Amino acid sequence: MFNIFKKASLGLLMLCFTAGAAVAAESIVIKGSTTVLPVAQGTLEAYMKANPGVQISLSGGGSGEGVKALIDKTTDIATSSREIKKEEIALAETKGVKPVAHVVAFDAIIPVVNPKNKITNLSTDQLSQIYQGKITNWKEVGGEDLKIVVISRDSSSGTFESWDHFVMKKAKVTPKAQMLASNGALVTAVAKNRYAIAYLGIGYVNKSVKPLQVNGITASIQTAMSKEYPFSRELYMYTNGEPTGEAAKYIKFVKSAEGQKIVAKEGFVPLVDVKKAGKKK
Repeated sequence: MFNIFKKASLGLLMLCFTAGAAVAAESIVIKGSTTVLPVAQGTLEAYMKANPGVQISLSGGGSGEGVKALIDKTTDIATSSREIKKEEIALAETKGVKPVAHVVAFDAIIPVVNPKNKITNLSTDQLSQIYQGKITNWKEVGGEDLKIVVISRDSSSGTFESWDHFVMKKAKVTPKAQMLASNGALVTAVAKNRYAIAYLGIGYVNKSVKPLQVNGITASIQTAMSKEYPFSRELYMYTNGEPTGEAAKYIKFVKSAEGQKIVAKEGFVPLVDVKKAGKKK
C-alpha cells in the first residue's frame, strides 16, 4: 500500500511506498521535478506490485531541488525536466558526486489559456512579448479587449528554465507575473481566470484549460517525438554514477516497454511509439 501526503500550496507531493509489513531489502529516495512526478508515481506503483519488499519515497519541489538533493547525497534519484547545469556538475564534483543522466520520457511545454479565450495560436515572439510584459492586452494578438494576466512557474522549476530557453532567451519575465510552484497550481489558476495565460508540461493539460498552437503547430505525442513542435524537451532521472541495485532495476523498468506505456498513459511522450512497438511483437 502507499500513503500520500500533499502540500498543494507549495507544489510538493510526497509518496511513501511500502509492501505492507514486509521488511524492505533496499530503499530508494526520489526527489525533484513536479513535471516528472506523474511519470515517477505511475511507474513506482507498477514497480512496487512486481517487487514487494522495496521501500520507495517520492517527492516533488522542482528540478533544482532534486539536483541539489543529488549533490547533497540526500536522494538516490533526482528527477528533472531540464539538463543539469555546468555549475551544478562542478559543485557535485567537489562533493564526490558524478551526475549521470537517464532520459525517461519526452515532453512538450504548451501555452494554455482559459477555455473562454478565443485565441488559438501564438508565435514564439508573441509569447516572449507577453511574458516580458510588452504585450499586455489580448486584442494585440487578435483576441478580445481584455488585460492579459501572466502566470509562470517559479525560478526553481526546470519548466521555467526550459521556457526561458525556448521563449525568453534570457529576457526577464515581467515582475507583474504570478509565479507559482507547480503545474497543478497553474492549471487551477488559468481555469479560474478568463484573462490568464500559463505554460504546462503536456501531461498536465486537461479540459479545464485550452492549449494553444505555437507557430501554427499543435503539440502532440507525434510532434514532440519528431521535435516538429518547437517546445519539445527530454525528461530526466539523474543518479550519482551509474545506478546499482534497486535504483538500477527501477530506472530499467521505467525505460522498458511496460514503463513507457505508463509514460504514455500519464499523458507524456514515450521514448518510442508504444503502439508500433506493441504491433512488432
